[in-house]
Amino acid sequence: MPLPAHTTDVDDPLGPLPREFARIMRPELPGLIKEIGVEVTRAFPEYAALLSGPSGAAIRQGVEQSLYAFVDRVADPNASTATRDELLRKFGRVEAYEGRDLATLQGAYRLGARVALRRAKDLGRRFDLSPTLLLTFAEAVFAYIGELESLSHEGYMEVQARAGVAGEVVRRRLLHLLLAGTPLGHTTIHNLCEQTGWQLPAEVTMIAMRTPAEHIQPGLAVDVLADLGAPQPHLLIPGPLTRERRAMLEAAAPGSSYAIGLTLPTEQAADSLRWARQVLQLVDDDIVADEQVLDCADHLVTLWLLADPALVTEIAARELAPLDKSSGTRRARLVETLHAWLTTRGTAEQVGDALGVHAQTVRYRLRKLDAHFGDRLEAPTHRFALEAALRALHLRDKNVYDAE
Repeated sequence: MPLPAHTTDVDDPLGPLPREFARIMRPELPGLIKEIGVEVTRAFPEYAALLSGPSGAAIRQGVEQSLYAFVDRVADPNASTATRDELLRKFGRVEAYEGRDLATLQGAYRLGARVALRRAKDLGRRFDLSPTLLLTFAEAVFAYIGELESLSHEGYMEVQARAGVAGEVVRRRLLHLLLAGTPLGHTTIHNLCEQTGWQLPAEVTMIAMRTPAEHIQPGLAVDVLADLGAPQPHLLIPGPLTRERRAMLEAAAPGSSYAIGLTLPTEQAADSLRWARQVLQLVDDDIVADEQVLDCADHLVTLWLLADPALVTEIAARELAPLDKSSGTRRARLVETLHAWLTTRGTAEQVGDALGVHAQTVRYRLRKLDAHFGDRLEAPTHRFALEAALRALHLRDKNVYDAE
């Protein structure tokens, strides 16, 4: 089907395409959008994850706008591209927020172009289009891809500029407000997110760093909020600490020591950081073994038992009060046996093995404990309080067998 040549401005990369070609292309767009989506997510799995995240709707809209804007420009060279332009800039911002360079996005654009050219060949056979027209179309597509890449580059550089020294001051303020428990819907939070281009995540993971930590800043992804000059430096990582995020930390902070907080809703960021710092303190107190990277998730029970040391001591004193009249040595042996029995819930033989004493000795001590405590050892509330307190005191490496 011969189509007349277009006579529009030669500076327009789509100019040589005849306007009637838009009528042929437009019905193909829904299927082409789906086909591009399949091909791109197969070749670039990271985009599959993005499409299911908070930016997914904007990404899909950007793809649709890019394709429809191409056809609209063929039909009317004066058609507005304002909506497309802003969405393409947002693509660049997303890449910057995700800590990628633009090579991945450019690869996705060019893959989309190849899919479009494949569809054009089918159209050529179906409508008997001339080879010259198809070649013109191919040239126009790749020129158009250059436009898209340029727009995304603008958005990418915009975020990079915001991440400079002035931007870091604003980002630290945002981080401080989040850790202070400021409601997420507060106007100040919203304004700071707008200023920095930072997308408020549904959940975060806090990292408590050992000092000094300023040297790791250049290696962090642009969406990571940081206060590395603080007396207790820390990072906020949006979302869970994925394998990619862990690799980023390892590359940015080689040899640095830090504790990983729990991944929690953003409004609980302060809890995540508090527990991470407590794990570092437990290392300093020789309660938790020192490692370069510590994970709160591995020490939750210890954190809970030692959350209030003074209260633990008071609970232990109250629950062990029936032994207060026993002599120091005798009391120590009874508490030692009680701790082993509560911990193992084993037979006299098993408790004896744990303590290194004869089973008959264990039975004798258990009878003494029964005489001192009576039915308190059978009461679930008292038994639980005793076990928790003795476990906590044992973690603190306190001599739980001495009289208070």
